[in-house]
Amino acid sequence: MDLYPFARPLLFAIDPERAHELTMGQIDRAAACGAMRLVAGAPVSDPVQVMGLRFANRVGLAAGLDKNGAHLAALQTMGFGFIEVGTVTPRAQPGNPRPRMFRLPERRALINRLGFNNEGVDAFLANIARSNYRGVLGLNIGKNADTPIERALDDYRLCLQRVYPHASYVTVNISSPNTKNLRQLQGGDDLQRMLEGLAQTREQLAVEHRRRVPMALKIAPDLDDAQIDTLAQALPRHGFDAVIATNTTLSRDAVAGLPHAEQAGGLSGAPVLAPSNRVIAALRARLPAGYPIIGVGGVMSGADARSKIDAGATVVQIYTGLVYRGPALVRECAVALARQAMRA
Repeated sequence: MDLYPFARPLLFAIDPERAHELTMGQIDRAAACGAMRLVAGAPVSDPVQVMGLRFANRVGLAAGLDKNGAHLAALQTMGFGFIEVGTVTPRAQPGNPRPRMFRLPERRALINRLGFNNEGVDAFLANIARSNYRGVLGLNIGKNADTPIERALDDYRLCLQRVYPHASYVTVNISSPNTKNLRQLQGGDDLQRMLEGLAQTREQLAVEHRRRVPMALKIAPDLDDAQIDTLAQALPRHGFDAVIATNTTLSRDAVAGLPHAEQAGGLSGAPVLAPSNRVIAALRARLPAGYPIIGVGGVMSGADARSKIDAGATVVQIYTGLVYRGPALVRECAVALARQAMRA
């Protein structure tokens, strides 16, 4: 039974970040007493191999909802085929000053400038260990805000070393708009140094742990064709196993004139669907056949999820859609993609 439409007006009456915190607490409680299974429905079995991993279905949770990996026990009852948590940084940091999340309900969108607020990698890994989560788990890593951009690789290497034994796959997030200069790592010599450095570290860790953990790169929807060309050539060359397209956008074209539209930060939700799908399609045309693309951005319905697969994605992730649609969105999208796969 979908009760979220009744709860949403109450949640939308308070600050978005506070509503998020309250909602995560309620999800924990609902899962603990078995109620979340009733709300979310039976998990959809639609297994698919991606990056050498067996995903239970084609719908995952995007990073950002559970930055500290503190709610995995509850989230695994919502029917996701895989879950990604973070972004985590080497040291704890508060992120940007509040308020830093803003709703644009007229466009089913959010703007956030959270800034990688998290409790640091030690607390992150302790939470994951306590969760006993057994599904495919992506761990999303970033750099601390006070680490100079020319030393960013040091932070990413440290996080990769720490999370490696606990991850099904690791996502390298160089596309958040809320950490100064971070997006410059998506191109040129900075990109090549980042990919090469992390590939070398991963090879050392694979020998040490006798297990090769896949790595994915998360990119922005605001890339031009030349930047997409560079990424499509660099990712396979450096042994990255997937690309996650896309993060939030800096564009305000789709929300111009609305309250909060001029707030600084990344825009997510329905307006990102088309820009994200453009990047997915461009990547699919340039990447080797079968190279995994995890499509994220603007999935508010089963039809939106299908549009990502049509554009060239292998699987999808959702986040802002949960704010507007609630847990029922997970099953709706998983069913839609299972049916699409059967027709293919």
